[in-house]
Amino acid sequence: MSFTVLIPARLASTRLPNKPLADLGGLPMVVRVAQQARKSRAERVVVAADDASIVEACRAHQVDVVLTRTDHATGSDRLAEACEQLGLDGGDVVVNVQGDEPLIEPALIDACAEVLGRCIGCVMSTAAHAIDNIAEFTSTNVVKVVCDASSRALYFSRAPLPWWRDGYRDGVSALSTPAPLRHIGIYGYHAGFLRRFPTLSQSPLENVESLEQLRVLWHGERIAVHVTDIRPGPGVDTPEDLAKVRAHYESLRA
Repeated sequence: MSFTVLIPARLASTRLPNKPLADLGGLPMVVRVAQQARKSRAERVVVAADDASIVEACRAHQVDVVLTRTDHATGSDRLAEACEQLGLDGGDVVVNVQGDEPLIEPALIDACAEVLGRCIGCVMSTAAHAIDNIAEFTSTNVVKVVCDASSRALYFSRAPLPWWRDGYRDGVSALSTPAPLRHIGIYGYHAGFLRRFPTLSQSPLENVESLEQLRVLWHGERIAVHVTDIRPGPGVDTPEDLAKVRAHYESLRA
C-alpha cells in the first residue's frame, strides 16, 4: 500500500541538546533515521523540522524536509502541519517514525502502515512486542498496551498491565500468560485524522499518564496494534544511548 513516512525533528532536548544533529558515524542522526526509513516500502520519507539547521543538514544529504513552527506542543501537532504543507489528507496513510530511532526496522514501518489499512474503523495504528522480563514490566519508563480480540488498543499505561490478580498478590516474581505487551513508539495515521488531532481536547488520562495516544481513545477513536516478534533497535534518549548507537556505527566502519 502507498504511505508516507514523516519524521518529527525538534532541535531542543533537555538531555541531549541538538539531538537531531548528533553525529552517528559521520552523518547527523536525523539523516540516519531517514536513510533507514527509506529501506521500507514508503512512497516518500520527509523530515518535519523545527529549525533551519535541521533543514540544512537534511538538504545537504538529499533528504526531503519541511520547516514547521517551533511552538508545537506535541510531535503529532508538528506532523499535522507537515501534512498540510505536503497536501496529505483524507485516507492518505502516514507513518510517524521518531527522529531518535536510527536503527528502526524497515519491516516494522511497513507493518504499521499495513495494519492500519486492514483495520476498518481505526484512525491510527501502532506496534507492540511481548515483554519477557520483570524489570521491563514493572518499569514506569516502559509503556504497556492492552488489546482486544481484534488487536485494537484498549488502554496504554506506564503501570504494569494487565495485573495478574493471583500471581502478583505477593509482588511480581513471574510474568503472566499470555505475556504482557510493551508498546513501541511508532504510529500510523490516516492523514485526515492526523490533521484533526490538534483540535481534540486533551484528556485527563493523557495528562496523568503523559501518554498522548490516550487522547485518541478518550475521544472514542480506535488504534490498531501490530504485535511483532521484532524488538526495536535502541533509541537515543540519553548520552549513554548515544554512545551505544555511535559504537554500533563505528563497528560497521571497522
